[in-house]
Parts: sequence; structure tokens; C-alpha cells
Amino acid sequence: MSLLRRRPRIEAKTPDQLIAMRRAGQVVARTLALATEHASAGTSTRELDTLAEEAIRSAGATPSFLGYHGFTGSLCISVNDEVVHGIPGPRVLADGDLVSIDCGAIVEGWHGDAAVSLVVGGRDRARAADLALMDDTEASLWAGIAALRPGGRLYAVGDAVEESVDAALERRRREGVPGVQVYGILEDYTGHGIGREMHMDPHVPNYGVTSSGPTVPSGSTFAIEPMVTLGSIETRTLADDWTVVTSDGSRAAHWEHTVAVTDAGLWVLTATDGGAAGLARVGADFAPLCD
Repeated sequence: MSLLRRRPRIEAKTPDQLIAMRRAGQVVARTLALATEHASAGTSTRELDTLAEEAIRSAGATPSFLGYHGFTGSLCISVNDEVVHGIPGPRVLADGDLVSIDCGAIVEGWHGDAAVSLVVGGRDRARAADLALMDDTEASLWAGIAALRPGGRLYAVGDAVEESVDAALERRRREGVPGVQVYGILEDYTGHGIGREMHMDPHVPNYGVTSSGPTVPSGSTFAIEPMVTLGSIETRTLADDWTVVTSDGSRAAHWEHTVAVTDAGLWVLTATDGGAAGLARVGADFAPLCD
């Protein structure tokens, strides 16, 4: 017999539900800001995680990551060649480390999920290649977000991310930025739907694919999260069964936001300004449902 292949169902939310997700997103935003502020030389990743868990719980929220399939942290903290899912522990940060911090929180059953990258000690302590990678990955995040629109192709997100990364690489080569020879966009780790669960259908690739993917409905929410390396896209998972590192030892950056798509435009639920500044940079419509 023949089997019909169904496209992943995308759940649309009501305005009230989007506002509820915004509350979870703001807990994530504030927690990431706090972790970024305290990610200094001499601080352990466990200390950052403890700080984050206290902040999440004091806001009346629950950490999304803690206990998720056995994960032992409230943050994922990935350092240098670690791409994603780094487990907080005794590792002590040093000036110049390239760190990605991923955070999730639940408020009244709704999830928020976002990630930032930073250099310990600030931009003056960073290698030129790391700054380029970090900034260009963030720019690709906003390019991908701007590709979301009701009735549009979901996989246009990946097209936009890849085009942004490719253009940035060419620009860095022309500028002669030392250490920037290639960018790799991870294919094994993608964005996703989000709502009452942290990870929901559909997957959202960060690279161009031949399929158009499902159509984006108004009221849908997605976590868009490009991960880009300074080398190969090949990765391996460490013995802890969580931490993903680049196979060639190249450094990586990871940025993520949870985004709501409405008929009026986009609302970035995990940005403190709702995404107003970032959306303006990429010429996308900003459509908050509340302050």
C-alpha cells in the first residue's frame, strides 16, 4: 500500500498565548543578560549556571533545560570549539574565550529559548577571527528571522541565513581578516517550533534546501538558531553525551531568538526590545502585541 507523507504541523497561537510566551521570553532575555555580565575571567561555568537558575526561579519561572533528557544545567555553556550543549561545570573562563550561552525558561507552561555569543574580557580581548565569526553569525540570525512571514516558505529562513553567511565570508576575505578562510554552517543542529514544548515540529534548517518546506501560518512561533564555525561543519559529541565540539578544533558561535509571526509583522519574544532594533537593521516589520 502507499503511505501519504504529511508535512509537519505548525501550531498557531492566539494573541493571548503569544503574550504568555513573551513573559517566558523576557525571563530568558534577562537571564542571558545577567550571565553575559558575569562571564568574566576566573568565573566557572557552574557559577554562571547557578546564577542563572536563581534568576529564572526568582522570576517565577522554571529552567527548560534542567533535567531535560537528563541534562544537568539550567544553561548550555559552550566554549571555543564547543558548538552547543556544553554542560556547566568546573571549567574556568579565561580572557579571549569565545563562549556561547543558551537559555530556556518556562512560564505557565510556555517556553522561551535564546542564545548569545560573547568574548570573555570584551571585544578588546578577542581574536579578529572570533569577532568576525560572532558578529556574522548574529547578522545571519536576523537575516533568517526577517525571512519569516505569514503564507511564506519556512525554509526561506535557511536560504537567508546561508546567503548572509556567504556574503559575510566574502567581505571578511576582502578585508583580509586573519584567520577567516571559511565559515561552516552546521547542518545536524537546526531551529525548531516552540510553544508548550521547547522543541516542536517543524525543524528549521539554517542552510538552503531544495524543499520549500511548510507554509508559515500567522500566530506561529519558531526558535531560529544558526551555529557557524571557522572551519568544517563536522562535529563529534564528547563522552558526556551532550557537549558537541567541532571535529577540526575550529571555534564556533551560536545565536538564537524565539520569534512570533503575525499578519502585522514579527515580534522577537526573547529580545528585551521585542526585536525592534534588529528588525529595523534588516528592514523587517516590527509588530509587538504589548510592551
